Amino acid sequence: MSEPDSASHWVPQPTRDGSFTFFSETFGEAFHSQQGAKTEAFQKFAVATDLALLAQRDSLKLLDVCYGLGYNTAAALETIWTVNPDCRVEVYGLELDATVPLAAIAPPLIQIWSPLVQTVLQDMAQHHVCQTSQLQAKLLLGDARQTIQTLSDRHFQADAIFFDPFSPRRCPQLWTVEFFACVAQCLAPTGKLATYSRSASVRVAMQLAGLQIGTIPLGADDFHLPHDWSQGTVAAFDPTAIAPLSQMEQEHLHTRAATPFRDPTLSDTAAVILARHQQEQSRSQQESTSSWRRRWGIR
Repeated sequence: MSEPDSASHWVPQPTRDGSFTFFSETFGEAFHSQQGAKTEAFQKFAVATDLALLAQRDSLKLLDVCYGLGYNTAAALETIWTVNPDCRVEVYGLELDATVPLAAIAPPLIQIWSPLVQTVLQDMAQHHVCQTSQLQAKLLLGDARQTIQTLSDRHFQADAIFFDPFSPRRCPQLWTVEFFACVAQCLAPTGKLATYSRSASVRVAMQLAGLQIGTIPLGADDFHLPHDWSQGTVAAFDPTAIAPLSQMEQEHLHTRAATPFRDPTLSDTAAVILARHQQEQSRSQQESTSSWRRRWGIR
């Protein structure tokens, strides 16, 4: 994995909903969609994993893969405690760079959250842990391919997993069949995993890791581009618990774009993983992705 950015690099970037994100020079991407960082945290993660419904339980367990600014955890806690203030929550966050959550607790970024959740974000950023009568949260720092082993060794089972690395081309290490297999071990039998990615390679990797996959449908009132067809992917062990893929999305899984990333030892560099992927894709006998796009009128 790449070395963490300096804290001085984290300059707040406004998004359309008034919340802020950061841009990573290391990965060449922003942490969130320009359509709205806070909106994305709610729609693609808290809503997609049905947290408002799950919050009726006495307790919940969450796993935030690539904690970043902490927005997905924050949106989850806001959702859960709005429904049930007495729900006890256990959260683990996996994060490579400790300077990101630390930079995210400065005004104006943190002010979009309730005072209670602001305190959680501050404790997580400054102490990497937050413990109250209603919350046990811990930030595990380092390469997620290694830190996930800590949780699987403890037989941790999350009711909801927020899967939010940088994009597959920028950070292929965390989108491989092998890493998804590790993450799946930390998903409860009735739990759900949500990610913003609708990539065919990602979806096939999830399937090969033993997960059933579905789509996160576009919201009727949401802004989206003409070529958009999904907000992301939701995965679970129970196929009846998720929205099925459309015919177009199903056919996408039978194109060359569906060649999954692989990292047999969970230790390869991005360059090695990308080179392996390119070789496997070049040997693929699947339909070309451009042909699939033409058939469905996707630009």
